[in-house]
Amino acid sequence: MSQIAHSEHAAVPEQPGRPLREAPSGLANPELASPETASPESASAEDPVAQLLALRGSIDNIDAALIHMLAERFRCTQAVGELKARHNMPPADPEREVRQVARLRTLARDARLDPDFAEKFLAFVIREVIRHHEAIARDRQDGRGDGDGTQPPVQPGGRGEVA
Repeated sequence: MSQIAHSEHAAVPEQPGRPLREAPSGLANPELASPETASPESASAEDPVAQLLALRGSIDNIDAALIHMLAERFRCTQAVGELKARHNMPPADPEREVRQVARLRTLARDARLDPDFAEKFLAFVIREVIRHHEAIARDRQDGRGDGDGTQPPVQPGGRGEVA
C-alpha cells in the first residue's frame, strides 16, 4: 500500500475504507476526524446513529480533501494551458491522455476501485482541462490575455469566460 503525505490542505485515509486520521483545514466536521470519534469501530456497536455519524463525518472529510485536491489540480492545469497558449502548443495531448487512462486504471485496480469509474472520472476532468486550454488559447488569440497567468483562472464547469 502506498503512503501519501498529509498536507495542511488534504488528508487521505490511511487504509481503504478507514476514516481520516487528520483534519485538513476547511472541513465540514473536523471534530469527527480525531481517531477517537471518527472511527466507526469506536462508535458503540449498539448505537447505529453514532456509527452513521462517524461514517458521515469521514465522508465529509474525504469530500473536503477531494475538493482541495481538485482545486490544486486545476491551478496546475491552468498554468499548463497558459504555457501551451504562449508557445502555440495544441490544447490536447491524446498520447498523454492514453497513458493517463492506463495509469489511473492500474491505480484504481490497486485501490480496489472500479477502473471504469476511474476512467470516466478522468475523462470528465480531461474534457474540462482541454476546454480550459482552448479558452486560454482563444483569449490569447483575441488579445484578451497573454497566457502569463495574469488572467483570472477559468473555473471548472464555467463557460470559458472570465468574469
